[in-house]
Amino acid sequence: MLLFWLGVAAFAATILISVSLHEAGHMITAKRSGMKVTRYFVGFGPTIFSFRRGETEYGLKAIPLGGFCKIVGMTPQDDDVAPEDQPRAMWRFPVWKRTIVMSAGSITHFLLALAAAWVVAFTLGLPNTNYPTTNADQAKQKAYVTVSDCTWITIPATAPAKCVPGQGGAIAGPAYAAGIRDGDLITKVGATPIGTYGDLTTAIRSAPAGKVAFEFVRDGVTKTVQVDLATAERKPLSDDNGPTTKVSVAAIGWNDTGVPGNIKYNAASAVPATLNYSWFIVENTFKSLGKIPQKVPALFHSLSGGARDPDTPISVVGASRIGGEAIQHGVPQLFFNLFITLNIFIGIFNLLPLLPLDGGHIAIAWFERARSWLYARLRKPDPGRVDYYKLMPITYAVILIGGAFTLLTVTADIVNPIQIFSR
Repeated sequence: MLLFWLGVAAFAATILISVSLHEAGHMITAKRSGMKVTRYFVGFGPTIFSFRRGETEYGLKAIPLGGFCKIVGMTPQDDDVAPEDQPRAMWRFPVWKRTIVMSAGSITHFLLALAAAWVVAFTLGLPNTNYPTTNADQAKQKAYVTVSDCTWITIPATAPAKCVPGQGGAIAGPAYAAGIRDGDLITKVGATPIGTYGDLTTAIRSAPAGKVAFEFVRDGVTKTVQVDLATAERKPLSDDNGPTTKVSVAAIGWNDTGVPGNIKYNAASAVPATLNYSWFIVENTFKSLGKIPQKVPALFHSLSGGARDPDTPISVVGASRIGGEAIQHGVPQLFFNLFITLNIFIGIFNLLPLLPLDGGHIAIAWFERARSWLYARLRKPDPGRVDYYKLMPITYAVILIGGAFTLLTVTADIVNPIQIFSR
């Protein structure tokens, strides 16, 4: 239980640091652009301490649920801009500078996610985004493997709970014994080049028992080992759904799926793997955002005691709980993958063209620029800046809906949290 709470605290701290860096991104780019930043605080509520450096006050607040920075004159309607600060008001700067400043928070989240994914790729391994769901899909994958230290020669009608070499028709796994490990990419069996897992299966099944050279790639290094293939009884590949015949084939000691759910890379190969994994998360984030309205009834259902759909949205509370469970059960990959996913989600969400999100301010800035360009072409007077006061009803509606949704997810995560690991 101690590990669980340590994991919860650690994950909550990583999110707080992420959000603080988000605001730091706004602050740094604003200062570099010449805008005036008067305050930068971590947290909300009563001030615990603060200090001033130059024209900016830095400090820590009592409620660790985010942070903020105050950029002078974000909108033309801001009435707290001193006369001497008017030339440095944010709204007076070119639209491209304001875009950089307002998008800097999301860019910070993306950079955090990319950096974390790259480190995880060559330390713990990244999830296999092409993990197959059918045998046909599996055959088309690259020949990454997962290996077992034990395999069955003759599978008994009622197999023991655990495969133990020398017991019940089981032997030591030939691949494992030869030095092949989970995540290795098989590139050649004997003289046969291997491009897919289907190629690998065919090559092994057609190989005679005895020692065969297996070439594989691990952490970017190509190696060759001699695997002592045994003879075993297996179902024909065309007979996956039928209990009819068995054939004698070479036994290698792959696990059932043959395709690893997690793949480890070296520092160089981790770069394209990181980009691929990050893009996979981006695509699924947009899909998830589109499904949020249809997931709301499921959240309400979970509050009444119904089973919690694991695909329903979660809050920071729920994410922290899952992070705690990951540490408790010794699965740090889940902890960091959740951190990566959440940062990408927050980065994308903040860029939605809705006030008061950063994307809303960016959308207005470019709308003003496009409108001014169009009026100039039509030889009409520039209509000027957008009146933010007229947009307040929409802004309040977004805040109300967002607040209600946050309250719903937090409540669901407390009353009926998603369970990743069985109790």
